[in-house]
Amino acid sequence: MSGTFVIAQGGGPTAVINQTMVGAVLEIRKRHPGARVLGSRYGVRGIRDGDYVDLSDVDEKRLRLVGHTPGAALGSTRDKPDAAYCEAVLKGLQNAGADAFIYIGGNDTAGTQEILAQASAGKITFVHAPKTIDNDLVENDHTPGFISAAEFVAGAFMSVDLDFRALPGIYVGIVMGRHAGFLTAASAAWRFDTDSGPHLVYVPERPFVVENFIDDVKASLARHRRCVVAVSEGVSTADGRSLVESLVPPGKLERDQHGNVKLSGSDLTAALEQALADGLPGKRARVDALGYMPRGYIGAISDIDRQEAFDAGAFAAAVIDQGGGSVAVQFDGARTVLKKVPLASVAGKTRHMPADFLKPDVNELADPGLAYLKRLVPAKYQIGKPFV
Repeated sequence: MSGTFVIAQGGGPTAVINQTMVGAVLEIRKRHPGARVLGSRYGVRGIRDGDYVDLSDVDEKRLRLVGHTPGAALGSTRDKPDAAYCEAVLKGLQNAGADAFIYIGGNDTAGTQEILAQASAGKITFVHAPKTIDNDLVENDHTPGFISAAEFVAGAFMSVDLDFRALPGIYVGIVMGRHAGFLTAASAAWRFDTDSGPHLVYVPERPFVVENFIDDVKASLARHRRCVVAVSEGVSTADGRSLVESLVPPGKLERDQHGNVKLSGSDLTAALEQALADGLPGKRARVDALGYMPRGYIGAISDIDRQEAFDAGAFAAAVIDQGGGSVAVQFDGARTVLKKVPLASVAGKTRHMPADFLKPDVNELADPGLAYLKRLVPAKYQIGKPFV
């Protein structure tokens, strides 16, 4: 059959999300000659508003160049559709004559696809293709976008540790990750000896206690003469509140358009700087938020990540012929494989970093965590050990 196929991108862009889009487009064109392939601008918002770009006849050379480009080439959205919004999206798909819809994104995106699939009653096929630097999709060993972002984070922390060897002090880097600590853990992927930073790693899966943090930093200073720290933006205190909510007065918190607290904005940076100034007066300290830089940095695009993202898109086109579902990137013990799993298995769920990835008594990566990262983010540079 020819038919009409719609593709959209949702959530935060990555360095390789366009590879997934291009992989899907080219595979659809191969499997369904003469098919119409529509790219929805700005996620499901474009479907609702009838805002498409026709990808059916776009030159393959141009498509592949777009695939090598970071960011979401179709535009993205943070919209979280409710039932009424999904009804409008379904109507938009019907107006376009869509036979299938591939939505590239994270667990919220999978959730949208599940709602739409149920509402369409089998008249349209829905496929979720994975994407997230947070690496937090269940059923997945890792997700397209994570490896490239992890290489950025690993390189950034290796570099800042070398800087602080030369001029000792305290450095805290805040890394994206609202509910899962995989990307923050990647800060330790390229440590080249036991004296290397980061010396402390704090993730959402483990409660953060400010007093203990100060004690940890003091101990690291005594042992290494410096302390390099990686902190997830989503770390929370024992009562379940995000750290920024615990440190910043409610009236001064920054929030996004959905009312969510901005975890790695200026509030958290200032609050950690104040905690260090109060707990370790007179010590040279710097707190930075890496912000959006890791997720789409063109200089850290992994060749493996690029290929896996493309393959996930091509596999998503194949899943259309299997009745829809979610594409999962899995590891069979020897290599990465792609499998189809039910949308319900991924939708709205969060995969957390396993407890054994961290040492039980200190905030450092344990051997299982380091082994996982070594498999996905192997050392890229040979470093000459400094004399200090």
